[in-house]
Amino acid sequence: MEELSYHEERIMQIIWSLEKALVRDILEALPDPQPPYTTLASSVKLLEKKGYLMHKSYGSVHMYFPLISQADYSKRSANRLMNNYFKGSVGNFLSFMVKENKISDQEIAELQKLIDNMDKPDEK
Repeated sequence: MEELSYHEERIMQIIWSLEKALVRDILEALPDPQPPYTTLASSVKLLEKKGYLMHKSYGSVHMYFPLISQADYSKRSANRLMNNYFKGSVGNFLSFMVKENKISDQEIAELQKLIDNMDKPDEK
């Protein structure tokens, strides 16, 4: 699948939150300054062409819905980020986050707990 632009990601965020949407629904959810309706409609059609959306027609009105879940898109985006900027290494990414103070001590503790519990069999 093709990568999305920032503008396209914003549109997808809205559609994921609404689950299905008309172009006017998306337009209403966008902050000011809102793009012209026709520009937004073109962007939505491009998202459909890229395989992110599909529509159902009701006369001349199109109801759009996502073909990829937000979780799946997040996974793909995270993997792309890791591969393109951190040589595919989670360690490089976490090291960067710590050095840039983008991760709190509490988050580090939570990650450590997650790591510690990864190899433990489920206790019943």
